[in-house]
Amino acid sequence: MKSAPRKHDRRKKRPRPLAAAVKWAAAVLIVGLLGYGVSQMSAVAYTDSDIRVVDFSMLTPAKKRSALQAANQARCSCGCGMTLAQCVSTDSTCPVREDNVQTIRTMVRNAGQP
Repeated sequence: MKSAPRKHDRRKKRPRPLAAAVKWAAAVLIVGLLGYGVSQMSAVAYTDSDIRVVDFSMLTPAKKRSALQAANQARCSCGCGMTLAQCVSTDSTCPVREDNVQTIRTMVRNAGQP
């Protein structure tokens, strides 16, 4: 007489190759999207909400991003080592702060040009 198979004798089903490939593809896609998002935000440390003295509202999102990247890359001329955006956002005592504000406004105007 044959005995019924025991639970521990049963073999586990192997995952289907297609299901495993879909899971891996989804994981890679998620990691890629996260990496892309981080890379897109990394160049803009100070945003338009930080630089409230300059009006960015007339720009499209792409042009606003371009102007913000420029303001976050250009350096303050007083020698402090800050960027224009950082200086305008954080240092109200900078001797050239008003010049920096005007420079950022010019960047915004230039970004809005066709």
